[in-house]
Amino acid sequence: MEENKQTQDFEDLQSIDENLESEDSQNQAQNMTESTEAQDKQSEDWESKYIELKDQYVRAFADFENTKKRLERDKNQSLEYANERVMNDLLPVLDTLEKALESAQQNPQASAIAHGLELTLESFIKVLNKHGVELINTDGEFDPNLHECLMQVPSQEKNDGEILQTLQKGFVYKQRVLRPSMVSVVKNN
Repeated sequence: MEENKQTQDFEDLQSIDENLESEDSQNQAQNMTESTEAQDKQSEDWESKYIELKDQYVRAFADFENTKKRLERDKNQSLEYANERVMNDLLPVLDTLEKALESAQQNPQASAIAHGLELTLESFIKVLNKHGVELINTDGEFDPNLHECLMQVPSQEKNDGEILQTLQKGFVYKQRVLRPSMVSVVKNN
């Protein structure tokens, strides 16, 4: 009997031990599941943070590239139009040369002076053309972007809105108007 009792106690201990091992393995499995879930959540958090930071980087890089391109374009444009002010200051000199030529052509004794002024004027215009300054065309229709109307005159020779006479020549410098042409425009009632 005592042996039965010891056997029974031993079996009970084995049963308790098995139950404890079973609970321990269940706890380990549960801990592993919880740990895996936590790692998965942390992995998802890191992945979303990575995607967010990558997006910020791409946007910052694109902004940097756009700014770099804009600054390069502004620099090139500044260099291209750097002489605009100088060219604009030369226009009154051109006007003075033209007036001197007209005056010299009216005096028969000043034909040599007129010829010299004519050559000087041609040379001056070639230099301006070489550097991008061109005369505005005043044949045809009035264009408010290129011409400035000083007066409206009735005329049978031309249609309404056409330029009748150029009062002062206008010039453009690389597609920018330095000075608009001063013109009279036909207006028939």
